[in-house]
Amino acid sequence: MDLQQLALEEAALKSLSDAVTDRLKEVKTAMQEALVETGASRVDASLPDGTKVATISRSDAKPAAVVTDSDAFLSWVRKNSPHNVTTRLVTEVRPAYTTALLAEMTAAGAAVVADKETGVIEDVDGVEIRATRSLTHSVRPTKDGRERIAAAWRDGELGHLNLPQIAGPAKEAS
Repeated sequence: MDLQQLALEEAALKSLSDAVTDRLKEVKTAMQEALVETGASRVDASLPDGTKVATISRSDAKPAAVVTDSDAFLSWVRKNSPHNVTTRLVTEVRPAYTTALLAEMTAAGAAVVADKETGVIEDVDGVEIRATRSLTHSVRPTKDGRERIAAAWRDGELGHLNLPQIAGPAKEAS
């Protein structure tokens, strides 16, 4: 084992990985903006010869109820469902009740609950419906997409893209 060669190889791979990661972040951000701007939910990625190598699919944020003001939420539960409040060194709403109430509000799409006995709908203080994850998208290569992309890169067919320049495997000396 050649320690110097391993050190150089690791340093080179780390540098290349950083370059690819930085460029991927830029492209992913630009792709997300383009998907939102155009309203597209799905785009095929194809090589210059038209061969499909991947599908890009937008994932929209799903709204859910979240506690945004713990004190206001605790006060609301104390007033409307005091048996679901426990007092220890810290007074808090029972976690199971919070989970159930947030699920009910998420299903309703609003920070409100209906009284089970009277049917009266009340706003729940300290809770909002918010996106629980940011807009994103996924890349799903076709069955042989990765191999086709690698071959296209090695063959110089992706030169029109702003990709970090990485050479293919070294050719053996004759």
